[in-house]
Order: sequence, then structure tokens, then C-alpha cells
Amino acid sequence: MKLKIHRFLPITNVEGPGKRACIWVQGCSRHCPKCAAPSTWDKNKGYEVKIEELAHKILKGPKIEGVTFVGGEPFEQADALSKLALLLKAKNLSVVTFTGYLLEELQKSTYSSIKNLLSLTDILIDGPYIYEKKDLSRPWVGSSNQRYHFLTHRYDYLKDNLYKIENQVEIRVDSQGKILINGMGDFESIKQLFEI
Repeated sequence: MKLKIHRFLPITNVEGPGKRACIWVQGCSRHCPKCAAPSTWDKNKGYEVKIEELAHKILKGPKIEGVTFVGGEPFEQADALSKLALLLKAKNLSVVTFTGYLLEELQKSTYSSIKNLLSLTDILIDGPYIYEKKDLSRPWVGSSNQRYHFLTHRYDYLKDNLYKIENQVEIRVDSQGKILINGMGDFESIKQLFEI
């Protein structure tokens, strides 16, 4: 089985608790206005990777505590992501999944792949990005409507301590000289720093 992805980072400090690998999936039908990642919307873009190869790359890469699935919309590729999550959870890695859907919507789904991905997710961060509710005061999210759901006990210690975690961004330059930014922050101000 293959997963269509936009971007893969073998290690990051700003996409969930601790050091994590991060996968931006390609494809999203939600199209939130002023989304920070509209380049992830088109399901015909990105590139495919075999689940087993990606799992191997993650497990043989830098020492991390888990993986984060962002988008695009992860639940539009729930089958492939649940298979990947199963391989990673078997090696005691945690899973954080972002979604534009609400947990209640996902729980009502009749698709087993959606239920499987939910069952393998330690922290679900749900809700669409809403520009009018922009709020960078909480970690990893961009608008005040987005919610944290601790679906396992693995990160219970964070429930009362989220306010201690600040949003951060990471800035990288790839081999072609392209500037890549990830994390959550004031992207407009960051972009202005690089304007010539």
C-alpha cells in the first residue's frame, strides 16, 4: 500500500510533543480559507511512498518519540496512515493526528479505516483552521476553535500543562535553496523577513 505525501521531515521539535517525525499528506477537500498549506490540497500532486519503506525510514532515522500526521487531510488517507501507525506503534512510537474534521464527525463514520486511525492516535487535534479565530497562544494550533483530544493515556501529563508549551517554528533551507518553514507562528511576519 502507498501513501501520497507532500513533505516528510525525519525529525522536528515543533509538530507535537517531543522530537517527532512529521508527514504532511497530500490531498485535502476541505480548503479552509487562508490555510497555511494550500499546496497540500491537490490530491494529484505530491508523491507516493510505500508504507513499509516509510516506516523503515522513520524507524532507522533520528531518535524520536513519535510521528505526527498533518495535511492536507490525514483522514482522507486513513487506510494507509492506519497501516503506517500500526507499524510505528509496534515500536512504541506515539501518533499525533491533525484533522479539519471534528472528532464527533469521525466517530460517526462508517469507514473502518477512519476508526482504525482514531484507535491508533494518541492525541487528535481537530477542527478546521478559521482565520477569524486566529489564535497562536496554544501549542501546535492556529485558531481558537481547534481542540486537543487525548485518546490514550500516553500524554495525560500534558492535559494541564499545554499552556506551558509555546508555539515555535523551524526554518530550513533545502538543497535547492528553497526556504521551508514548519510549526505554528505568524507566517506573514516570517515571510516578510525573507523578502528582498
